[in-house]
Parts: sequence; structure tokens; C-alpha cells
Amino acid sequence: MIAAHADWSTDPRKRWVTVARRNAAGWTATAARPVGDPAALVAGFLGEGGPVALGLDLPLGLPRGFARGCAEPDFPAFLRGLATRPGFFDVNPTLATISRDAPFYPARGIKGMTRLSHAQALGLADAAGLSRACDRATAERPAGAPLFWTLGANQSGKAAIAAWRDWLAPGLCAGAPYRLWPFEGGLHALLAPGQAALAEVYPAEAMRHIGVRLAGSKRAQAPRCAAGDALHAAMARLRVAPDAALTAAIADGFGTDAAGEDRFDSLLGLLGLIGVIDGVRPDSIPDDPWIRRWEGWVLGQAAPRPPQGL
Repeated sequence: MIAAHADWSTDPRKRWVTVARRNAAGWTATAARPVGDPAALVAGFLGEGGPVALGLDLPLGLPRGFARGCAEPDFPAFLRGLATRPGFFDVNPTLATISRDAPFYPARGIKGMTRLSHAQALGLADAAGLSRACDRATAERPAGAPLFWTLGANQSGKAAIAAWRDWLAPGLCAGAPYRLWPFEGGLHALLAPGQAALAEVYPAEAMRHIGVRLAGSKRAQAPRCAAGDALHAAMARLRVAPDAALTAAIADGFGTDAAGEDRFDSLLGLLGLIGVIDGVRPDSIPDDPWIRRWEGWVLGQAAPRPPQGL
């Protein structure tokens, strides 16, 4: 089996993937490398003949308030259909052009803009309607960004655009053997030869799951270096053996360049993914049809009671 996690960005230079292969003793993980063409990356994994689990640091799902107006039966069908709707990914410069066919906003900062006005332009009652249940804050991490918001450091809309438009929608439309968790079943049920199980994984949450804490910003090399012992301890618990290049990368704090934090995140996401595959963390999904069909979930996140009234 192959497990991998890709830290995503609109800039291909900041997309890095860390890969582990299962063996009799556990797993062997290799140092992060650029994702490159994601379709070719997954095809290469599938070519090895075993099941593939790929974690992605990007949204997979739609907020239920938006999904209520969709004709498709679920998110995978909706995503497949976006291959013929390129205008869906246009980022609106003003509220006046926002619609269900072009929900992303804003293209640039505008005085007085708010998430409430964005939500109302989409026909949603309030700003909370822009978020999925899994985007809300938990005891283990702060709130994630709403899907369609594209401005500032706390946003995930641009990553969703880059992945959905350029890879996932056309791939699914062409029949690529991708299975989306949790919409198409539990993770273990999706792990079969000849197909890749894709799941949303947050490195920030995975870091807490595996017991790693940072004394400073992950953007700085020194705190990443200081986390080395905790990373090795987490890998030992998960029976993940780093190769020589990954061992060196951990010792070096994943490098001095701007992509160091992305290489760090890709390892965190991988360890979180392996924790669920091996049963250390439950494959937990709330028993809520909106979550299971439309909103999706974050792999490894404990499943609280679904929020009411959304």
C-alpha cells in the first residue's frame, strides 16, 4: 500500500508530497518532493499495483446551504460536472457579479467587504452559511476558512480552485479511478488495488493528533528543527521509518527556503493519514447525511454532534 500527503497551494512550487510505502515492519517514508502533475503522480502510484491513500490539504465538499440548491445527488457528481463549467471558478471582483454559477470572492481587497455580504449575495442567511461543519473550530484546532473566500492568509478558496479546476474535475469527468472519502464510503472500504482514495487532511490538526507541538511559527526553520525529536517519536509510534533523505530533512528543519513549511506540513499530513489507516485514530464521520453526501469531513477529526439548524 502507498500512503501520501500533498500540501497544496496555488503556486506549484509550494506543492509538496511525502510518500510512505507499507512493508512487513510497518512503513518506510521518503523525503518530500514536488507534486508536479497530480494526475501523473497518482497514476504512478497506481502503477505499483497496490491500494493508494492520498491526503490533500484542500477542501473537498460544499457547505450545506449552498448544496441545497444543487441538482446533483452528491459532491462527487457535482465536482465531476464542473469540468464543463469553467466559469464557476472565476473569482468575483465585486458582490454584484456573485452567483451560484460563480461563487468565489473577492478578487482583491475592497473597503467594507465582509463575509456576511458574500454569504447574502449567495442567498445564505449569514456568514456561518459559508462554512461546512468540519470548518468550524474544534478543541484541537481553530476554525478553517470558508470554501469560497479567496482573500488573505486564512483562505482556502484559491487552493480549491487550483485543484478542482485543473485536476480533480477533469480527471473525474474522464473516468480517473479516484474515490472521494467520505462521500463514497469509509477509508478502509475505499482502499483497493487500482483506485486512489482521496481524503481531506489538515496538517494543523494532524500535528495535534500525533502529539507534535511547535514553539513558534512553522514558517521559521528553528521551530521546525526543534520539533524533530517529537516527529521521530511520532513516527516510531506509528511504525514509520524515515529514509536517509527524510531523516536529514527533519534534522535541517526542512530547509531554509519558503517551501520548508510545505515540506513540514506534508509529513504531518502523511502521519495523520497513516494513523487513521492503521487504526490509531478512528475513521470517524458524523451520522449526518449532509456531511456524508455534500460537506465532507476532515480525516481523523473526532466526530462531534453535527451542528443543528444549518
